[in-house]
Amino acid sequence: MPRTNRTEKSGVRLPLGERGDGRFYGAHILAVSQFTRTDLTYIFAVAQEMRTMVERLGAIDLLRGKILANLFYEPSTRTSSSFTAAMERLGGSVIPINEVRYSSVSKGESLPDTVRTLECYSDVIVLRHPETGAAARAAEFLRKPLINAGDGTGEHPTQALLDLFTIQEELGNLDGLTVTMLGDLRYGRTVHSLARLLRLYGARLNYVSPEILRMPRALIDELDQAGVEQHEYAELDDALPTTDVLYVTRVQKERFEAPAEYDLVKDAYIITPETLAQAKPDMVLMHPLPRVNEIALAVDNDPRAAYFRQMEYGLYVRMALLAMVLGKA
Repeated sequence: MPRTNRTEKSGVRLPLGERGDGRFYGAHILAVSQFTRTDLTYIFAVAQEMRTMVERLGAIDLLRGKILANLFYEPSTRTSSSFTAAMERLGGSVIPINEVRYSSVSKGESLPDTVRTLECYSDVIVLRHPETGAAARAAEFLRKPLINAGDGTGEHPTQALLDLFTIQEELGNLDGLTVTMLGDLRYGRTVHSLARLLRLYGARLNYVSPEILRMPRALIDELDQAGVEQHEYAELDDALPTTDVLYVTRVQKERFEAPAEYDLVKDAYIITPETLAQAKPDMVLMHPLPRVNEIALAVDNDPRAAYFRQMEYGLYVRMALLAMVLGKA
């Protein structure tokens, strides 16, 4: 689906970049493929401004009078709270809908009807849905911007943006890095989106996973056609010494139909202080959270462990996106 925004007077939706000022105004944020390097540079610059404002003032009235509808069909703590905090830090209000099974959806209401109803009450909708492609389908029925907060095993674009912003802030550079992705690469929408963004920066990608959780072949082929150097491993030891960023993912129990399959791979990789002894001294260790057993608590005090800083960076990126799609950046 093309990137679009609205002119303030006519309501006509235009491709992103067609307006030099406020080019994200009214735009849906659906997939990372809609962003160029120029877009990302702009988003991260706004995120840095948001960080400065939060550190100095705590909150501002930039989005005072604006309302966000947080529509989550799947359980969420971090993403939902992050968007709520972002909107409230900017002076706006939030309609939280985190238990969709208790809403009109349980009465049989369709997704298009739900988002069109919420559009009547709000200025922007954040949607998480268990079906891949649900965000793009919902956006077809909306005049106001929709932000994809994760759809099935497809994409999680705002997570990928905050992940990339984390790497930039931690290392000061995005070009030519070796990034190793570890764990559930089959169902992990965060790694799918991040891998697509990293291709813009000439990254070398290593994939470490059990056989049944390998990165989808279609995505590997897509990145291969784009000229991305990729390697697959069964053991982390083979990739760790040259890694600049180690991105660990949780094996997602909720994605398995057979519990026995989950039990076979749930503890396939566990990062410990001994593991990190083999890594570069300036490597960045990331995780989208929540974690289960894949990173030992003893690792938290290692300065390379960036996963809680990663959550804070996410606040600033989501503040930037909300301000941008509502024409206030």
